[in-house]
Amino acid sequence: MDINSFGIVFALTGAILASLMGGIGSAIGVSMTGRAAAGVLTDNPSLFGKVLILQLLPGTQGIYGLLIGFITLTQIGILGGSSDISAAKGLLYLAACLPMAVVGWISAFQQAKASVASIALVAKKPDQFGKAMILPAMVETYAVLALLISLLSVASIGGLNL
Repeated sequence: MDINSFGIVFALTGAILASLMGGIGSAIGVSMTGRAAAGVLTDNPSLFGKVLILQLLPGTQGIYGLLIGFITLTQIGILGGSSDISAAKGLLYLAACLPMAVVGWISAFQQAKASVASIALVAKKPDQFGKAMILPAMVETYAVLALLISLLSVASIGGLNL
C-alpha cells in the first residue's frame, strides 16, 4: 500500500474532526447554558424566550463544523462520485478542516461561559437583554472567521493539480 492510498483517509479525518469537535463543543456549551437557563426559569418563567436565545448561541459551532464536514465530503467525492485523491490533497483537506475543528470546539465552550454570565444578567435585569446578547455574540465572531477560512480552503483544494 503506497502513501497515496491514504489521501482519502486524511481528507475524511479532516471532515470528521470538523464535525466532531464543533459538535462536542456545542453539546457541552448548550448543556451548560441550559442548566443556567433552567435555574432562571424556576424564578421567572416569562424569561423563557430570552434565555433560550442565549442558550442556543453555543450551538452554532456544531452547525458550522457539520457544514465544513459536508462540503469536504462533497469535494472529495464521497457523496456521489470518485474518491481517488492523492495523499498531498488529502493532507490539504485535513489542514483546511482544522481551523473549524479547533476554533469550533474552543469557541463553543468559551461562548457558553459568556452566555451563562449573560443569562445571569438577564435574570437580574431583563431589560438588558440586548447588551447580554452582544457579549457571547462577540465570541461567535471567531467561530465565523474559522468557518470562512475552512470554507475557502476546502473549496479551493479541488482545483489543485496534486
